[in-house]
Amino acid sequence: MIHALVLAAGESRRMGMPKPLLRFNDTTFLEQIVGVLRNSGVDGITVVLGARAQMVRESVDLSRVDVVVNENYAQGQLSSLIRGLSSLSADTDAILLCLADHPFITRDVVGRLMGAFRQSRRPIVLPTFQGRRGHPALFASSLFDELANAPQDKGARHVVASNEDKVLEIDVADRGVLVSIDTPDDYRLCLGAEPQVVSKKP
Repeated sequence: MIHALVLAAGESRRMGMPKPLLRFNDTTFLEQIVGVLRNSGVDGITVVLGARAQMVRESVDLSRVDVVVNENYAQGQLSSLIRGLSSLSADTDAILLCLADHPFITRDVVGRLMGAFRQSRRPIVLPTFQGRRGHPALFASSLFDELANAPQDKGARHVVASNEDKVLEIDVADRGVLVSIDTPDDYRLCLGAEPQVVSKKP
């Protein structure tokens, strides 16, 4: 079973507004990511919330999605990953790690990563565009303990760096795997508009 973990618990300090609720065409970053995952054949989806958790719950359609809250979100992204890992069932073979500030993931890329894992059983599967590694990242269950015990300031990157011999790179034609939207300038550059938070529910 491949389970998607979407980390959406951060404080969005550099953006100045909650990244999960930023407008992405006619929806939000988080809803866009969840929608892609729903249509990609993953066996389950868990969204990890933290900062402004109630606001996100009230604004985003999270039906058919497991939601857990990381009360320790101020400790950084690794704390959210640990919270997500702790919620998984014992029959999870791998996680597809997705970040709320990477809204350009596609069904094709997700499908290729999962297919490559099922065929190769390599513990780490990463998409690459023109030789650069991107997101989302797939990690097998054999690395869950290592992920949970990674240095707080490095997280999953440390696990990748420590297991280069276990990495399978999948070359994709989609530049979106490299796009991280962390600041208002990133948003303007990628989406051609001023960043705006969307609240869909009253």
